[in-house]
Amino acid sequence: MKKLLVSFFMLGVILAWSAPLRAETNFSLAILPFIVERVEDPARGAVCPVCGRVYGKGSVSSTAQLYLTRLFQEKIEAIGTFKLLPAEKVEEAFSQSDRGRFDLNPMRASIQLGKTLDVDFIFVGFLFRFEQRVGSAIGVDKPASVGFDVHLIRLRDGKMVWTGRFDETQRPLSENLLKMGSFVRRKGQWLTAEELSSVGMDEMLKRFPGPKELEEMP
Repeated sequence: MKKLLVSFFMLGVILAWSAPLRAETNFSLAILPFIVERVEDPARGAVCPVCGRVYGKGSVSSTAQLYLTRLFQEKIEAIGTFKLLPAEKVEEAFSQSDRGRFDLNPMRASIQLGKTLDVDFIFVGFLFRFEQRVGSAIGVDKPASVGFDVHLIRLRDGKMVWTGRFDETQRPLSENLLKMGSFVRRKGQWLTAEELSSVGMDEMLKRFPGPKELEEMP
């Protein structure tokens, strides 16, 4: 019995010591508020200023930027790879930065802000379209439509080590039988723009690399 108690005590000491150690080895991360990209050329659509990907044109509701930023923060935090800077601190630093620099060169501006915040990685995301459905979960006159992307930058060398994209206007299954899987995941319902964004982020983050990959990626 005495040996058992000693074993439990030593296990407790090891766990207590290793927990903060794991936290210290987590990469620090700042997630910038999503930047709303307006369509300059309606014929071409919206263009990501970082990767050049073209997204379908559409409007962005007034609450979309804040909602998408907070939702992404929650999902990244749940992964457990990073130690996130408080959203309020990041938002304050972002609001005080020169927006003109982000318009001119968002990669460079993000890196500069990340160094100011003293983090290992920084996420910069762009929102191109966030349109609500017109109708209900069982029938719509107009489906929800969302387009956004995110880019993860490693601050030690300024490398973009991961990009996630989502660009979808929900369609009925009858229009695309190849998307049976996504139709089932959406429970066969017409989603709101918020629900579609959440599903899209989940699918996007399934391909998110692990800590070792992020560290060693050339």
